[in-house]
Amino acid sequence: MRLVLALLLAATATPALAAPPPVHGYGSLAISAQGDRVATVESTSPFGKGTITLRSVRDGKVLRSFDPCAKACSLSGLTFAPDGTLAWLARDRAAGTVTLAVDQNGKARTIATIKGIAQTPRFAPDGKRIAVLVTIGAAKEAGAAQAGVRQIGEIGEKSDEQRLAVFDLGGAPVAADAVKPVSPADRYIYEYDWTPDGTGFVVTSALGNGDNNWWVATLDAVDATTGTVRTIAKPTTQLNFPRVSPDGKTVAFIGGLMSDFGSVGGDVWTVPFAGGTPRNITPTARLTVTSLAWTAGTIRGTALRGDQAGLVTVGERGDGFGWSRPASLSAGDAKAAWSADGRTVATVAQDFTHAPAIFAGPVAAPVQITHDNDAIPAVMTARSISWKNEGFTAQGWLLAPIGADPAKKAPMVTIVHGGPSAANTPSFGGGYGDLLDAGYYVFLPNPRGSYGQGEAFTAANKRDFGGGDLRDILTGIDAVEKVAPVDDSRLGLTGGSYGGFMAMWANTQTNRFKAIVAGAGLSNWVSYYGTNGIDQWMLPFFGKTLYQDRKAYEDVSAVNFINRAKTPTFIYVGERDIEVPPTQSIEYWHGLKDQGVPTSLVIYPEEGHGIRAPVNYADLRKRTVAWFDRYLKPAQ
Repeated sequence: MRLVLALLLAATATPALAAPPPVHGYGSLAISAQGDRVATVESTSPFGKGTITLRSVRDGKVLRSFDPCAKACSLSGLTFAPDGTLAWLARDRAAGTVTLAVDQNGKARTIATIKGIAQTPRFAPDGKRIAVLVTIGAAKEAGAAQAGVRQIGEIGEKSDEQRLAVFDLGGAPVAADAVKPVSPADRYIYEYDWTPDGTGFVVTSALGNGDNNWWVATLDAVDATTGTVRTIAKPTTQLNFPRVSPDGKTVAFIGGLMSDFGSVGGDVWTVPFAGGTPRNITPTARLTVTSLAWTAGTIRGTALRGDQAGLVTVGERGDGFGWSRPASLSAGDAKAAWSADGRTVATVAQDFTHAPAIFAGPVAAPVQITHDNDAIPAVMTARSISWKNEGFTAQGWLLAPIGADPAKKAPMVTIVHGGPSAANTPSFGGGYGDLLDAGYYVFLPNPRGSYGQGEAFTAANKRDFGGGDLRDILTGIDAVEKVAPVDDSRLGLTGGSYGGFMAMWANTQTNRFKAIVAGAGLSNWVSYYGTNGIDQWMLPFFGKTLYQDRKAYEDVSAVNFINRAKTPTFIYVGERDIEVPPTQSIEYWHGLKDQGVPTSLVIYPEEGHGIRAPVNYADLRKRTVAWFDRYLKPAQ
C-alpha cells in the first residue's frame, strides 16, 4: 500500500528539479611565462576524455579549445615554453605509449613517442629542448600507491626506472625505440628542475627501487649531455620540489617529515648548488609549505596554515603567508602556477561547498576567472573546528547534511586521513555524499602528525603512533559534540592506510566507537615491516629498524591487543597493495573472528593502495554505508 501511494503522489506532484550539471574539471593547469594565459585539461567527467583549453588570465575568456588526440587518450603535463609554445603528454593506454607534443601554429606536432609511461615535461630555459621523466617498458604505474606487479620469479632483482630524457624541438620526431634517456639506468629520478644555463638539472633521486627509496632520496645534479651525477646534499629530512635560483647558485627545496611521495609538507631549505649543508630558512613558521617555485629572485609557494590554504612568499618578514582561503589549491605538478617574474599566479580552488574554479591575477589578490560550476549547489554544510589538547592546537572539519535538524541527535562518522603526514582539506563532494545522504555527520580531524601547524606539530607523533594523535581525535569529537547535535552513543570511525591503522588500533584502545570501517590498515607492524614494499618510510618515524628495536613496533601493533577489541569492523584492501599488503587485513580479520567480534573482509581484485576501479569503488561505498547503518541506526 505504501508503494502504491508513493507512486500516485509522484505522478501528481510538481515535476522534480533538474539534476545539477556535472562538475567541470580543470586539470594540469599551467601559466605562460608572460602571465597572460592559462592552459588546462578540461572535462565534465573524471573518466571522460578531456580537451586542452587556453584562457585569458585577465578575464577567463576562452581563447582556444582543442582535442589533440585522434583517438582515446588521456592528456596531462601541460607546460609553456619561454616564448609561449605549449607542450603536453597524450597517453594511449591501449598501445602502451605516451606522445610528447607541442602546439605549433595551431597544429599538434609530435616530438617523441615513449613506450611506457612519462610525466613532467619542462622546456629548457632557451626553449629549444624539452625534458621529460620517462619509464620505458613500465611494469606498473609510477608510485607505491599503485597496484604492484605480481610477486613471482626472483624477487627484488628488477624494478622500473624513471629517468630523464631530453628532446630537441628542432629535430625529427623521436620514435619509441629510439628514446635514449640521459640520466643513468641505476638511478630513479623523482623530480627535477633545469639549471638556468640549460646545461643540466637539479633532481631528487635514489638508487634502486623507486617505490621504496624516495624516503632516502638525495639532492643531486645531473649533466644534461653526459648524464653524470653529482650529489649536492643528503638532507636529514624527506625532500620535494627542488628549485634552482635564477643565478644558478642556490637550490631550494621543501624538507620535512613526509610519509608519502606526493603528499608534500615541510619547511623551506636552501643549499649551495656547489654542495654543502642545507639550511632551514623557515624554522619558526607555524604553517606547512606544500609547493615551491623560484621566480625572478623570489621563492614563491603555497602553504597550509590551520584551515587556510594560501600563497606564501619566502624571505619576507613574518611567515610570508598572503592570499588564502579555506580551500584546496591545485595546479599542474604543484598547487599554484607562477609567471616568470613571479607577479602573476593561477590556481584551481575548491572547498566543501564550492566546486572547482580557476583563480588568477596578481599574487596579492587573484580573483575567480571561471564560472562553469557556479550553478552547482552545495551538497553539505561545513565548518572548521579547532580545539586544544595537551599543549597542541588541532583543527578539523565538521560536515553536516543539508537541512539537518539542529535539535535532532544524529550519528557521526569520523574519518582519519592517511599519511600520517598529510591533512584533511576541503574538496567539493569529497566522497562523503553517501554518508551525508544517509543522515550522518562527518568529522575530518587533523590531529598531531598532520600538516598545517608547523613542522614540530607534524613530527609530534614520532614513536607515538596511536597515542597523542588518537587522544587528539577523541578530544576533537568532544569539541564537535559541544556545537553539533551528535549522538555520542552512535559514533563510527573509518580511514584508509594510516587512517586504517588508526581504525584498527582504536578498536583495541577505546569502546567509544560502535562501528568501524578499516581500509588498507596496518595491524601488525612486525609482520608489516618484512612484507611491505616501502619499508624505508618507517625509519624517520621509528628511528630504528624492526631488527634494532622490535619492541617499538610491537607496542603499536593492534593484533597484540586484539583481546580488547569489541567494535564490529568491516575491513577492505586491494589485492596488489604493496604499501600495506592484504596480509595485514587478513591478520586483523582473523583476530577479530577468533574473539567473536562481528567482522567482514573484502579484498578487491587487481587494486593497489586505494580502490580505483568504478565497479569496485561503487561496491565499497555501498558496503561502507550499510555497515554503519547496521550498527549506528536504530532498527526500523
